[in-house]
Amino acid sequence: MLRPARSGLRHLRTRIIVFLVVLLTLVQGAAFLFVNAANSRNAHAILGEELATGERIFRRSLQHNAARLVASGVLLASDPAFRDAIATNDARTIAAALRSNGLRLHADVMQLVAPDGHVVADTLTADGAAAHFADPDLLARAASAGEASSIVVLERRAYQLVVVPVKAASPVAWLVVGSVVDDALAHDLENVTALDVSFAARDAQGGWRVLASTLSADQRDALVARLREPVARSSDAGGLSEASVYQNRTLDVTPGGELRIVAVLERSVRDALARYDPLRPLLMGLAALSFVASMAGSYFIARSITRPLRRLSESAARIRNGDYSDKLELEGTDEIRALAESFNHMREGIAAHEREMLRLAYEDRLTGLPNRALFNDRLQQAVHAARRNGSPLTVMMMDLDRFKHINDLLGHAVGDDVLREVAGRLRAALRESDTVARLGGDEFAALLTTGREERIVEVVRKVLRCMEQPIECNGQSLDVGASIGIACFPEHGDTPGTLIRHADIAMYLAKAANSEFAFYDPDHDGSRQEQLSLLGELRRALERNELVMFFQPKIDLATGRTKGVEALVRWLHPARGIVPPAEFVPFAERTGFVRTVTRCVLEMALRRCGQWLAQGIRLQMSVNISVRDLQNPELPDIVASLLAISGVPAELVCLEITESSFMENPQRAVDTLGRLHALGVRLSIDDFGTGFSSLAYLRKLRVHEMKIDRTFIAAMEDGNDMVIVRSTIDLAHNLGLRVVAEGIEDERSLARLRAMGCDEAQGYFMSRPLPEDKLLEWLRESPYGLARGTLALVKSA
Repeated sequence: MLRPARSGLRHLRTRIIVFLVVLLTLVQGAAFLFVNAANSRNAHAILGEELATGERIFRRSLQHNAARLVASGVLLASDPAFRDAIATNDARTIAAALRSNGLRLHADVMQLVAPDGHVVADTLTADGAAAHFADPDLLARAASAGEASSIVVLERRAYQLVVVPVKAASPVAWLVVGSVVDDALAHDLENVTALDVSFAARDAQGGWRVLASTLSADQRDALVARLREPVARSSDAGGLSEASVYQNRTLDVTPGGELRIVAVLERSVRDALARYDPLRPLLMGLAALSFVASMAGSYFIARSITRPLRRLSESAARIRNGDYSDKLELEGTDEIRALAESFNHMREGIAAHEREMLRLAYEDRLTGLPNRALFNDRLQQAVHAARRNGSPLTVMMMDLDRFKHINDLLGHAVGDDVLREVAGRLRAALRESDTVARLGGDEFAALLTTGREERIVEVVRKVLRCMEQPIECNGQSLDVGASIGIACFPEHGDTPGTLIRHADIAMYLAKAANSEFAFYDPDHDGSRQEQLSLLGELRRALERNELVMFFQPKIDLATGRTKGVEALVRWLHPARGIVPPAEFVPFAERTGFVRTVTRCVLEMALRRCGQWLAQGIRLQMSVNISVRDLQNPELPDIVASLLAISGVPAELVCLEITESSFMENPQRAVDTLGRLHALGVRLSIDDFGTGFSSLAYLRKLRVHEMKIDRTFIAAMEDGNDMVIVRSTIDLAHNLGLRVVAEGIEDERSLARLRAMGCDEAQGYFMSRPLPEDKLLEWLRESPYGLARGTLALVKSA
């Protein structure tokens, strides 16, 4: 009876195998052809997109270079000394100015052209000037538009030239500034466009020659041959050449004339297709593997038996319904028995995994206490019961003090031991009916079935007493304190989430007030929410450039003139108006976001200082650095980068640091100040006399100046405070430091400070913090402004 069954089974297996093999062969063949065709289309489409993108980048690069040359030419053309030399026809001065500015501006050619086209001076030719300018059309376009740029061939080399007028009442000459178009420029453009870049010129006889290119010598000859072809010459929109070897775009870079100059952007089609070459053996390998796998799979599928599959399906249905008690036993071949055993192992594993998941879902693995999920569940049930019965309940949140230092100094293993010991002490201190849980990190919570304040305080003090005993770990005695926040139902909240949040707020209130515990106070909740809202708005303010700079002058008391300014940030809030730094900087310091704010302030201040310096206004720029900034080891690298970008000498930058900045991590602060000192920037101790350990660290800090706090200046009428100010000035001078007094409110205070030998001063008596335009006006008009020799520069700025 078994033979017919085997015969029918063998017949079915053959049909399944033949069907799957034929189907897979057809599918794999069609897929192979389709993938090949798709690869070819994708390669050409990608090349077209790359050429279009490269063309845009290429044009922008040329425009950017032309704009740079125009800006350089306008700067020289507006130089009064240069214009005077032109007016007096001082050829030597003109030639010297062209050479020096050419070197400074990294220009390869500088020419001065008379309005009639005669070249007055030239840095390119040996004798200093040519007869006439090489491209009269460029001069005509400049006369029409005010300035013009083009690529012109001079001395058989191509140059990108810009023409700007040298004006008096009207243009008296044309200044030509240019950079050479050579292989180096072609390679630079290749780097930004990812394409081969060539510049070629066609003369009036139709002959082509390559001016600059990223191609090899043989490839340049091939390019000349392609340019002679009619299709290549008219292929401004792109095309294929050399039997689809290259896909290119030919761009006119000259507006017209006898000499035509083009830029050719190319990409090899073969290179684009080569990226798909590894797919062919992979596809063939996958096809072979699929072929073998399909044969094996069809063979085992054909050998399947209905009865074991039905038993497996029934057992799977019981597992799906949560019944893991039935053990599957099948008779038959070894494979079927192995499948049954595997199925049983899977059933047992799923059951064990589900039990473990339930345990982990509601238990903290480290301490064995209930976790956040179980605490929230019990709190939810307790709130429902309290609403029905009117019974009170209290949520207590506890955070360990100094736990971070234990982790940092002794390691996380000791920290875990501390958490386990704290969990055991909390379990022992609270009743069985109370729930104590670990919410995460060093944060614990307790649910108390009481609402009476006397009972709550009694429980809290009991918990605090159990924490007073030092914890012994690895032979070390560790003192771990705690801060506790308390929220009661329903006075402080009638939902689980509200109670937890309010207890958390109370805990941070206790920590901030250095108190052991605190009950929730609604007054502190609103300010905290406002601070969180302010942080989100501050992040958006940086993106929207809402932070602006104000500048307060610093007066040199020896000369009575402004020596520098202090950069003060203001927030132009769209709804609140001007927000002073005292309202957002301290909060940014607590969240760590102050580093981003400081970088933004440094960047704005140094950029403005660089612009002033370029206009001839040399002012020292002082910028305040926060506590967190001084603990940032990347601060010196940030300052160095901004100095390089803005072009500001290091000695024109002064970083002001408060005394409290040194107390969080004194050694790191000293190291950071040492690296800043090595950069050459000036360092100042701000608000001197209001911090701690000033004299202990003053000798270690490589600072340049000391700022006396405004509280001492305002109270100089008191003899004791005047003695403090005089002693501080003498101390600073003995240490080789300059002294700056801030908060000067009247002329009498200023005179006293000058008599005491104070070096600099700032305050409302001289000037309030001003925006840039008001500052420049003040520098020009105030008796404390800049010296008369620089007034013209300030006016022009």
